[in-house]
Amino acid sequence: MADATFPNPDELQDPNTAATNNSADHVAGEMFDEQGATSSAPDGGAPRAEASRTDQEVADLKDKYLRLAAEFENYKRRTTKERADLFKTANQELMTVLLPVLDDFERARQHTQNSDDANVVRESIDIVYNKLAKALQQKGLQTMDAKGGAFDPELHEAIAQIPAPSEDLKGKVVDEVEKGYYLGDKVIRHAKVVLGQ
Repeated sequence: MADATFPNPDELQDPNTAATNNSADHVAGEMFDEQGATSSAPDGGAPRAEASRTDQEVADLKDKYLRLAAEFENYKRRTTKERADLFKTANQELMTVLLPVLDDFERARQHTQNSDDANVVRESIDIVYNKLAKALQQKGLQTMDAKGGAFDPELHEAIAQIPAPSEDLKGKVVDEVEKGYYLGDKVIRHAKVVLGQ
């Protein structure tokens, strides 16, 4: 009879036979790792193969990263050059449109240089002004009509307030000191206006 102080003789084993029994459960050439799993090669070939595969993936990712960085640098360089070229060509287009107006100014100066007639000078200025306004309108410039309308801080800049000449002009634009302009839908210059109180 076995009790706590005397173990059962069947449970007692020789330490040499216990090691033999444990190794008998495994195939020759297999090794235990720390968690009891076996590896088929004694030199650790599977972990090394996995490590080399991971190294290859890291190298591939690094290569992709370097290629992307190089592509992005090329893209930045290309877009900067395209933007500079666009500004140059946009200025060139505008200058090409304005050259005939400049020619007209030159002709008007030569034509009115020896004239004492104010009507001739006025007509020359009107012709050149109309041509300039038409050329700028073709490029998308539009004037703002502010006089008599409601004050809008998005479009107008109030420079003074005066007593309203009539009751319906109170809080509205009484006079326009400097015209405002749109380029397409964008305000490029606010109208300077006088408000009625």
